[in-house]
Amino acid sequence: MRRLLIVCCGLGLALPGLAAAAGGPVSPQQGGAGVATPGGDVAYIAVGAGHRTVIERVRRAGGAVDRFTSLPGSLGIPGVAYDGSTTGLSADGRTLVLAGGLGRYPVLRTHLVVLDALHLRTRARIELPGWFNVDAISPTGRWLYLIHYPSARNTSSYEVRAYDVRNHRLLAKPVIDPREPDEAMQGDPVTRAMSADGRWAYTLYQRGDDVPFIHALDTQRRTAACIDLPILAGADLSGVRLVMAPGGNSLRIVGPNGAIALVDTRTFTVRRPASVPPRLPATAPKEPDPPWAPVAVALAGVAAVAAVLRRIVRRRRAAPVAHGR
Repeated sequence: MRRLLIVCCGLGLALPGLAAAAGGPVSPQQGGAGVATPGGDVAYIAVGAGHRTVIERVRRAGGAVDRFTSLPGSLGIPGVAYDGSTTGLSADGRTLVLAGGLGRYPVLRTHLVVLDALHLRTRARIELPGWFNVDAISPTGRWLYLIHYPSARNTSSYEVRAYDVRNHRLLAKPVIDPREPDEAMQGDPVTRAMSADGRWAYTLYQRGDDVPFIHALDTQRRTAACIDLPILAGADLSGVRLVMAPGGNSLRIVGPNGAIALVDTRTFTVRRPASVPPRLPATAPKEPDPPWAPVAVALAGVAAVAAVLRRIVRRRRAAPVAHGR
């Protein structure tokens, strides 16, 4: 058995994950930091194991895996921005949404799985015609927000749609900024920040030579605001991050040398900080994986085998015993 565990750990480390897209929609993620609530003490990580996916709940302090489950198919934690930001876990810690891998283009159907995050039990499986990416989830898990690509061959045009998890239905009307109902959403998601209560999802988008903007999504009221950033027009934003200031009343756009713009989250006004860094980076610095990530990946193979062994034991116990005459 000891030899078997060593081999399984090796397989877990060697299995490739779902890579994030480079210039287009962000794919679901396996391995890495996973997803956690703001300030939460656990993270959820998806790791591929053959034709199945192991979902682990990992203690952020120490990296211990306190619960896991094995699900059929290729699933991942929904990615939302090129800086590695993820989503799918409600702020109350009770709902976890996983996204199916994008193994075929164009994407004709979207597969999602909703789990009870406390017990890692499947609540629902969602299948939608067309291409949808998970963008956010409301604090209680009632509302799921999806980026919909009406044309699977043209990912430069998209809209935000709300899905009612409780009643299992996709709302027909897109989630828009009521101040600019005709404004089309276009751009590449650079970085994401969440409010401490999980209600607001702020995503910085870059639009080539056009003015970048922050999409502020109110996940409770199913509305949004687009905050234009003319003071950053023409800047390379590939290395910046969105950071919530203490108290949540200000959102900072931060480069390697400090804040380059400040956004008031109450009024959505934008201003420059007192001192602006002299230049922006050309590329985003790579962040190291959190300390618990290697442990979670190493245990993925063991978790998958353990799940299979449990199923074999249950089947043998349930099998009828044949008696000769």
